[in-house]
Amino acid sequence: MEEDIYVATETFNVNPNATTFQTLIEKEASFKSQLKTKDQYFAYLNLLVNKGFYLFNTNQQMQAIAAYENAWTIYKSEIKGVFKYDITENCLKNLSTLYNKIGDYTNAENVIKQYIFLAEKEKNNQHRISGAINLSQLYFTIGKHQSAIEIVDKGLKIKGISNTQIEKLQRIKTNSQIVSSKKATIQDANVLSTKHDNQTKYQLALKDKDYKKALSLFNLKFLHIDKAKISAREYAKLSVEEAQLHFKLNDFNSASKKLKLALITLIPTHNGQDIPKQDDLYADNTFIDIFDLLAQLQSNFNNALACYDRSFYISELLQDNITSQEAKLIHLNANRTRSETCISLLYDAYQKEGNVDVLHQAFAYAEKNKASILKETIGKKSLLQQFPNDSLLLKEQTLLQQQERLTNSIIKAQYQNNSKQINEISQELTETSIALKELKKEIDTKYSNINNQKLSTKTIQDKLLKDNAVLVEYFYGETAVFQFLISPSTIDLFKIERDDHFNTTIEQYIDYFNNSSVINNNIPQFTNDAFKLYQLLGFEITSTSKNVVVIPDGFLNFIPFESLLSQQTTSTNYSKMPFVATQQQLAYNVSALFYANNKPFKYSNLVLGVFPVFDKTDAKLTYSLDEAESIEEYVNAKFLMYDAATKQDVLAQANQFGVLHLSTHASSGTFTIPANIDFIDQKLFLNELYSLNIQNNLVVLSACETGIGKLQKGEGSMNLARGFQFAGVENLLFSLWKINDLSTSQLMASFYKSYSKTQSAFVANHLSKVGYLNNSSISNIKKSPYYWSAFMYYGDLTPKTTSSMSNYIVFAFVGFGIALLLWFVIRRRYNGTNS
Repeated sequence: MEEDIYVATETFNVNPNATTFQTLIEKEASFKSQLKTKDQYFAYLNLLVNKGFYLFNTNQQMQAIAAYENAWTIYKSEIKGVFKYDITENCLKNLSTLYNKIGDYTNAENVIKQYIFLAEKEKNNQHRISGAINLSQLYFTIGKHQSAIEIVDKGLKIKGISNTQIEKLQRIKTNSQIVSSKKATIQDANVLSTKHDNQTKYQLALKDKDYKKALSLFNLKFLHIDKAKISAREYAKLSVEEAQLHFKLNDFNSASKKLKLALITLIPTHNGQDIPKQDDLYADNTFIDIFDLLAQLQSNFNNALACYDRSFYISELLQDNITSQEAKLIHLNANRTRSETCISLLYDAYQKEGNVDVLHQAFAYAEKNKASILKETIGKKSLLQQFPNDSLLLKEQTLLQQQERLTNSIIKAQYQNNSKQINEISQELTETSIALKELKKEIDTKYSNINNQKLSTKTIQDKLLKDNAVLVEYFYGETAVFQFLISPSTIDLFKIERDDHFNTTIEQYIDYFNNSSVINNNIPQFTNDAFKLYQLLGFEITSTSKNVVVIPDGFLNFIPFESLLSQQTTSTNYSKMPFVATQQQLAYNVSALFYANNKPFKYSNLVLGVFPVFDKTDAKLTYSLDEAESIEEYVNAKFLMYDAATKQDVLAQANQFGVLHLSTHASSGTFTIPANIDFIDQKLFLNELYSLNIQNNLVVLSACETGIGKLQKGEGSMNLARGFQFAGVENLLFSLWKINDLSTSQLMASFYKSYSKTQSAFVANHLSKVGYLNNSSISNIKKSPYYWSAFMYYGDLTPKTTSSMSNYIVFAFVGFGIALLLWFVIRRRYNGTNS
């Protein structure tokens, strides 16, 4: 069979076309099931890389990736160490290029790092140089310009580098410097060719928005390209690039012609006139550039939306083949911008025509790219809850958790600059990703009907009717903030211009909570700003509703809406100010979908309290013990105190309790270190949370900055609250900033007192704030919103439940009343009989 495999492969290579390729595929199916010896596997590896190469050159990217992934897997399991084979040249270079093309940047980075490690081990400088070129280009693509420059500088020092390779690296460095606004000069290049000079001038012209000059330089570049040596995809991308320049120069006719040429190049059967059907499209990000620009050329908003919908469709196809959270986040930025444009088009249409149907469309676009990765993860967990014994779903959860653990490990390895460990983890990540993709195909086929279910406005309205509430959702765009108001029977849309005044107002209000003295230093200014922001955000439209669900977005994630003032006031007494907190009960979330799908809250008085205290350190939480005492007074609590509050013990015991209460330190993280929360022995990082399965009915994060994190467009704040949602928690209480631990202990005492009485975390959060403001033992200075408005609640709008003792009292009174009535009736009858 070994010989048969080689003959089949060589026969195809002599005349590679669609017909001979189909013959090869049919023979491959027969070979694959009979493989036994190492020689046979080696022959099959040769077939796979030739298959991948053909698919690569015929622009069948997903199939090419699958072929190369299969080849890489077989090499590691059957060939490595047995046969000498250049897996980098024959497989890994093209595989990383393909990952890059479809936007799977995490896998692209992992594969490149793997073959760089192999090259260094084998002292293969040419592969090291190729790795430097590809890795620096990847970093340039995803906006890591400083990393790109650093890789270039290292690559230029490798012995044996050619002039052409130097030129490629210098071009990447110069482009990175241009884009990152650093001083860029052509003289930086060690080799200065006319081709490189023009390319640099082209990039500079684009940055300077000199599109006329850029078009002239593009045409010069186009003349030097050998059209016979480039693929159809490369030719289409050049057409799109030219179309974009024509568009910038307001030459819409030329732009349209070039876009149609690009479409015909990618879809030879297309007529060049109509918008292609979705069935004719495939996963290639070139289509996204085409349809996004084509949409801007449409005079009819429905046609524009049809073009944008094609872009969304392509984006979904691409993301279907991406398993890592990090790579998906990069795609969300473009989707986010596109959503804003679609909402804006529909808002304008509503203003002209008054058709309410377009508001439902607009809301769908707003929800489309809100916390989409978190939605996907929770959706997978929800599916597993419906089918807990499904082996496919169980395996998927195991692999997803493994992927997050490996991601956390590689962050640590990169921080320690451990190249061997980075390579090993990168290999494991690639293997996990391949396994997840294969599994996803089976799951999507098996659960296609369930996976296609979408959120409807009607579903939200039905839940709002049940909760006696309204929902206000914000979409924080580049040029405007759109505000949706949904009641049980209506939907409305408002537009808030995001001008300098708006941006400054938001920034200044967030700054009020930087430390405890800012508000108290100028109370009149704060009250004025709190009322103005209330008006600016249009929150008065919710004033008739006691219960409000708030879906913030962008920087509004950091605004405590309860601290806003519903009226102008001259009072400096905080307890007499008309705070939203005193008038309305608020629950927050990152998406309306989570509100709609929130399961009814199950009250539990079993609490696991985690109190490291950090005694005898500068980080000691002095009032943490008071907080523990107040919890114990109202609920059935077990405490892990001091040295018992270890990370391992907490995670091992957490799911045995209805409520998990964490009273500790936390950090929102930095650009290099993820958000984290402290235990007595070590930190729990955000990426670790992603790999956990936490089943508490309620998690209380009585720690600083648990609601703060790096903002990711389309996903929201990458904070610890999100991490707990990712881990499976639906009901959360968390904080937005560092707060005084005495105030925290007072708020927590009030919270648990109300929680035990009302059996509702939603109501208890509201009452704890009102109670704090009305507490006569607390000074006016300490009643500043800084001290009480940091805590936000995500979860179910559970109504107040009458406690069991109250029920007994009611029943006793009713029983006594009935007995008394019977006594009077009997007495009257008795008296009547005697008379």
